[in-house]
Amino acid sequence: MNTIVIGAGQSGLAAARSLRDAGITPAILEAGQQPTGSWANYYDSLALFSPALYSAMPGQDFPGDPDHYPSRDEVVAYLQRYADTADVEIRTGTRVTSVEADGAGGFLVHTAGGETLHTMGVVAASGAFGNPHLPTIPGQDDFTGQLLHVADYRNPKHYAGQRVIVVGGGNSAIQVGYELAEADTVTLATRQPIQFMPQLIGGKDVHYWHTTTGFDDLPPHWLARIATGTIVMDAGDYAAALESGRMDRRPMFTAFDGDHIVWADGARERADTVIFATGYRPHLDYLNPLGALDNDGLPLHSGGISTTHLGLGYVGLEFQRSFASNTLRGVYRDAEHITAPIAAYASGALASYGL
Repeated sequence: MNTIVIGAGQSGLAAARSLRDAGITPAILEAGQQPTGSWANYYDSLALFSPALYSAMPGQDFPGDPDHYPSRDEVVAYLQRYADTADVEIRTGTRVTSVEADGAGGFLVHTAGGETLHTMGVVAASGAFGNPHLPTIPGQDDFTGQLLHVADYRNPKHYAGQRVIVVGGGNSAIQVGYELAEADTVTLATRQPIQFMPQLIGGKDVHYWHTTTGFDDLPPHWLARIATGTIVMDAGDYAAALESGRMDRRPMFTAFDGDHIVWADGARERADTVIFATGYRPHLDYLNPLGALDNDGLPLHSGGISTTHLGLGYVGLEFQRSFASNTLRGVYRDAEHITAPIAAYASGALASYGL
């Protein structure tokens, strides 16, 4: 095989389709048992923040009312159908443990099952769900309550009546905090005030404006100047919940102390559960043998094209090239961007130039 795509979620499927359209026949290696990436492992109530109309990948419309917000399970079913029609080899239950150079310009891909596969091209599309980010806070190891990352949260039934602190000010933190607040006392602990963006602007979903104004395609260094913090999509319910006291927001606490947390003002408060909705980092440890990552485990790349190895590319990195990079609606543009150089190298086309 001349190209291996690692990961069969939305990023891997988009990469494989783009490579196939360019005349490359890739194989996808997926650690899980179904070609739907991490979607099946998210919390039960997760729904897309973009309507179905703006959540489709090329070649397959998202079913149902174009204005509805698809549920987690709808996305899983959508990706399964997408994989079924991808016309590429997909090996599920095949976890990649390491990738190393073969000494002749190609790669050796090693799997947990003991296989070693040779390839000239590698696309790392393994996402970030397998690498949740959990900050270290003084006293954390001795906290006697329950501490978890939102990656391990499923639904509110196990937390009824508890005092819950949700750490984070992004979409997942707000959505989880809001549903827990039906039966629990919930505080959102954030380092900055929460920034809400209205779901509807001028009677249209904000994603209509993202796609028609070009906002979706703004490069990361422009976005950093426009949006100085995390933005939360809100149809009005979340801001109203904070205003009404259904849940509250406080500056981030500074320490754990037994079964208590210590707030920034020095006040101590007992907490039953602390849920960190503090994001994820790229899950790329299998590339360590290549030397393709920096000291923080982040890929060395330019727009998804490796700056360390010919034939290596990435799809699905947050803000890889734009605001929409790791979304269902935007990931294919990044896949197309890396396809030409990966295809040229993996197919041997560059040999005619003596490379």
